[in-house]
Amino acid sequence: MRVAVVRNKDVTGVINRFGQPYPQPPEPWPQDQSEGVVAALQEGGHEVLLCEGDKGLLAILEQFIPPDSHAGPSGMVFNLAYGIQGESRPTHVPAMLEMAGVPYTGSGPLGHGLTQDKVITKRLIRDHGVPTPDFRVMRRSAVNTSDLRFPVVVKPPCEDDSFGLQLVHEPAELKCAVEVIVEKYAQDALVEEYIEGREISVPLLGNGELEVLPLVEQDFGDRATRLMTWEAKYVAATAPAKICPAQIESKLATVLRDISIATFRACQCRDYARVDFRIDRSGRPFVLEINANPTLTTHSSYFVGAKTAGYSFSSLVNRILDVAHTRYFGTAFPQGRT
Repeated sequence: MRVAVVRNKDVTGVINRFGQPYPQPPEPWPQDQSEGVVAALQEGGHEVLLCEGDKGLLAILEQFIPPDSHAGPSGMVFNLAYGIQGESRPTHVPAMLEMAGVPYTGSGPLGHGLTQDKVITKRLIRDHGVPTPDFRVMRRSAVNTSDLRFPVVVKPPCEDDSFGLQLVHEPAELKCAVEVIVEKYAQDALVEEYIEGREISVPLLGNGELEVLPLVEQDFGDRATRLMTWEAKYVAATAPAKICPAQIESKLATVLRDISIATFRACQCRDYARVDFRIDRSGRPFVLEINANPTLTTHSSYFVGAKTAGYSFSSLVNRILDVAHTRYFGTAFPQGRT
């Protein structure tokens, strides 16, 4: 089958540079996940094209995966795009593909829109009975700390990869932290109570009956800051080790699996996602967020869980493609056919 892997690496393919851009990381990205996904799909027997999720995408797809004789799609998109600029960036490529009638992996515009805004996510899952840390949304001129327990985590609600994340210990520091978010990211600040304890990720795969992959714990050791900052996620020298399967008792593991599935359903996710938890010292779980487009590299938490379950990187990527193909067409695509 023909598979177009869509990413956002080149940000020049727009009509105007206008609107809030995707943030620049503190250091260059250590690994381009799209290259590994391309190789995995080729190993699965697919004809693969790597392309940018920009204004020229649909013209490229029309040539690479034109309609077949029954006016149906002749291929699929493996969507790795995060967006280039503007509002709700992760929804842009899925919305283009929906409009053009091109099947693709992962969540649709609704799922990406709900999970991209952490405030909406928290309100939505709380309405479904899912525990999440207490929080406030704060603006520069409205910083009220009377009902918050410090320390608190301050971050932009509509960014990924821990961009802008700050740990604030005193009320006097909070106003400055909120101003940084407002000025740098052009959005209000999400301020949530910091949960001291363990951090565990739950990778999910599938749609109807979800496969809950082995739980992954971030091993912070004796480090003072026990948070997954950008550096902790992407800089090898500062990345915590990953323990998989997480060493937790079976009752709590069952609770985390059930909450993860409930979060996936509430947020209208599809095909695969990763739910991140903090477990406090009393053993109570709190959902931090759900990632509807988790990183797919050999070092990512999602793959660590999948590897423990017996997947190779290639088999995982091709399994995600099969899950999406089944969602659209009722059957997985036979491996080795193009």
